[in-house]
Amino acid sequence: MRQSDFDLDTTTRDVALTIRARGRLILVHPMANRGTAFTFEEREALGLSGLLPNRVTTIEEQLRRVYAQYSRSPSPLAKFIQLSQLRDRNEVLFYRLLSEHLEEMMPIVYTPTIGEAIERFSHEYHGARAVFLSIDHPELIEQSLCNFELDAEDVDLVVATDAEGILGIGDQGIGGVQIAVGKLGLYTAAAGIHPRRAIPVVLDVGTDNLGLLHSDVYLGERHARVRGERYEEFVEAFVAAVTKLFPNAMLHWEDFGAGNAHRLLNRYKDRICTFNDDIQGTAAVVLAAVLAAVRHTGVPLAEHRILVYGAGTAGVGIADIIRDAMTRAGLPEEQGHERFYAFNSRGLIVADSAGVRDFQRPYARSRAEVSGWAVADPARITLLEAVREVKPTILIGTSAQPGAFSEAVVREMAAGCERPIIMPLSNPTSRIEAHPAELLEWTDGRVLIATGSPFGTHKHGEVYHTIAQANNALIFPGLGLGVSAVRASRVSDEMIYAAADALAGLANEYRPGASLLPSMSDLRLVSATVAMAVAETAVRQGYARRGFDDPVNDIYQRMWKPEYPRLEILPVSEPR
Repeated sequence: MRQSDFDLDTTTRDVALTIRARGRLILVHPMANRGTAFTFEEREALGLSGLLPNRVTTIEEQLRRVYAQYSRSPSPLAKFIQLSQLRDRNEVLFYRLLSEHLEEMMPIVYTPTIGEAIERFSHEYHGARAVFLSIDHPELIEQSLCNFELDAEDVDLVVATDAEGILGIGDQGIGGVQIAVGKLGLYTAAAGIHPRRAIPVVLDVGTDNLGLLHSDVYLGERHARVRGERYEEFVEAFVAAVTKLFPNAMLHWEDFGAGNAHRLLNRYKDRICTFNDDIQGTAAVVLAAVLAAVRHTGVPLAEHRILVYGAGTAGVGIADIIRDAMTRAGLPEEQGHERFYAFNSRGLIVADSAGVRDFQRPYARSRAEVSGWAVADPARITLLEAVREVKPTILIGTSAQPGAFSEAVVREMAAGCERPIIMPLSNPTSRIEAHPAELLEWTDGRVLIATGSPFGTHKHGEVYHTIAQANNALIFPGLGLGVSAVRASRVSDEMIYAAADALAGLANEYRPGASLLPSMSDLRLVSATVAMAVAETAVRQGYARRGFDDPVNDIYQRMWKPEYPRLEILPVSEPR
């Protein structure tokens, strides 16, 4: 199939598809194929007569059929596979279905089900529209990206993962490509970024997952994960190729291990337009929930004491952005770190503790400070011991340790805080630090909650509590849309903060039991609001490379709605 058979113009909301191909080639092209929705005239012109059932249907009728098929799928993984197969044969119909049932399908196409799909990638492989780059063949990086058949002006986003830190399940090797594909699906469904303006990439550098290495069906490179200088050179070559081929694209880093994520972001953030969702996206959505909760309590942000249980990539990113928000609120910068108490796998991080990573050191407490605490083992201060001594007002969990926020811990916190703010954020649900129903019971309904997974509404007493889902999908799609709208040259800290502040402004924290964050059903509105704040901040900071004169219309016109594109049918023999 030649690229010239199908030319897709995605530069405006009114997408046009020029077709030179005929017959079955059209039915295997996901953006061209519309199945039984082809009219009789289109079928005759495109050589499809007799290749489809005779009845012409509308996209609404197709939606009813595929939704029924989806509903009959017996398990979440089966639903994921059914949706993936739909995307592979009819991309417009897939995104229309996802957009109209986004809140219902989010747990299928994203967390938590995507974790199982990643683990089963090699077993269930049925293709993936992505770029697979191997550290064993670095000479193929540029050629492989070119083979995706998109030009420099056609790409707004590149989402890349090396799959070392996938969700709460760790190193998943080549299967991590599914998280990149899933992220781009949400960029489209939530923010209207056309699916053909984005590239998902997996950097296959090997895996330390012995189960994968010993599996007969594993599709990735069969050796231990490469680290050190060779890894750095591979990533550098990848970044160089992306910036050369797609100079207007934002490079989105996804699920890199804690040892690499902060370092890579710090290396490239001042060189290119880049963003790490695990660090900055997670931080922004949690900050939005914190800002809403703080407004609810009436206690100024700078007066809160925050305990971060699980100071890895996400946990430290959250601490960083809340610390910066405290500075914006008037707290002297040198006092910001003093409001935080951070935990790793060895307990409270103390300056002379073993195994403290460089990015964690700003949050290490001094040995002198904790020497007077009542603890069983000064070398391993527990969560409960810290809560007793610190009396935190905000407790954030990014540890993937199920049940870590025990009844004793929560009751101790609630005893010293009128409106405790507790956010067990770990995914999947099996790894959450505490369940919302437990938190409501142990605090007599006084707690303000945000979780990483969807939990719906819980009744405590006479109040129905809508549990906020601190899902990155509330931030990153709108951020990407805002960046692409003005072709920002950088993603600054101010742009991240603007995204969080815009999101917090959409919350209704005044009704008893109201969610601290907007509903997933409002993602299009949320993304547009976040995008406007990000784009306006980029313009104000001088990072915009394109005008933004009519913000509402500029954002609206860039949000693709899944509709079959306008067809321009050309003769087969006509040159491109």
